[in-house]
Amino acid sequence: MQVIDLRSDTVTQPTPAMRVAMAEAPVGDDVYGEDPTVNQLQEMAATMLGKEAALFVSSGTMGNLAAILAHCGRGDEVILGNLAHTFLYEAGGISALGGVHSCQLMNQPDGTLRLEDIEKVIRPDDAHDPITRLITLENTQNRCGGAAISVEYTQVVGDLAKAHDLQLHIDGARIFNAAAALEVPARALVEPADSVTFCLSKGLCAPVGSVLCGSAEFIHKAHRIRKQLGGGMRQAGILAAAGIVALEEMVARIGEDHARAQKLAAGLAENPGLQIDLEAVKSNMVYGAVDASTGLTMSAVVAKLDELGVKVGATGERSFRLVTHYWVDDQAVETTIRAFAEVMPKG
Repeated sequence: MQVIDLRSDTVTQPTPAMRVAMAEAPVGDDVYGEDPTVNQLQEMAATMLGKEAALFVSSGTMGNLAAILAHCGRGDEVILGNLAHTFLYEAGGISALGGVHSCQLMNQPDGTLRLEDIEKVIRPDDAHDPITRLITLENTQNRCGGAAISVEYTQVVGDLAKAHDLQLHIDGARIFNAAAALEVPARALVEPADSVTFCLSKGLCAPVGSVLCGSAEFIHKAHRIRKQLGGGMRQAGILAAAGIVALEEMVARIGEDHARAQKLAAGLAENPGLQIDLEAVKSNMVYGAVDASTGLTMSAVVAKLDELGVKVGATGERSFRLVTHYWVDDQAVETTIRAFAEVMPKG
């Protein structure tokens, strides 16, 4: 039985072209800066995002951690959303490893932070307070339904940061999804940012890695921090080769995943046992819930769907998330809709 895995776009496997590129990649010692494939990937990434330089890292978590540690010293404060991946899902690394204090603001349904909320929590120059150094945004905003943050909003936050002598970092794990959703170049979405990370191993299908981009001076500092974090990967060109294919071949097709997410959401919305907000589907994520009238918990639904070869991610007692990606085709969408119909009680 072929398994349809909608738990996340992190489950994507490398494409055949990536496997060939990995096998044939010229390599060197990246810690010495001598891996030509890593260097090529970093140059490509910096150009695509409109930044001076880039750094290949093993994961988005490492990229965000290295970025925040490069911007902030121990006891400094970063402003971020209460639904931010860095706050929720990165093991408290900025505090545990960097001694960086976080100020969490409430994310709005569209993924943004209220500008007045940001301005209100910027610290005065007072010996009692940590020093506000950094604002962090996430685009797309995962826990807000994969919402894409606009160019205009990001520019306003960037202007606000500069007015207060702060830095702006964007966790752009799915920045190319945001670009596809808004029909703008990715570089336009991060132009005001001092640094940005993006993930190669989610919707872009590479097996490993993220890229951190910023100024040459910033990347020089982040390179040292990557070493401190154990991120020197030596002949990493074998991995970077897949990232190059991802940037060359996968970015342009991400809109297909969004179209399938819309189709999946529309099909599930017809099921009376499910609650789906079609307006909330902004990129490749579908958030929904099992209606309480069904008497089913999400754990039971997950188990029954698993028996039918469909894997979904539970986000609560009755809530779930489905994520479309390269390995979910039109047939997989139809199969998933039918599987939910089979699992839900018949009215």
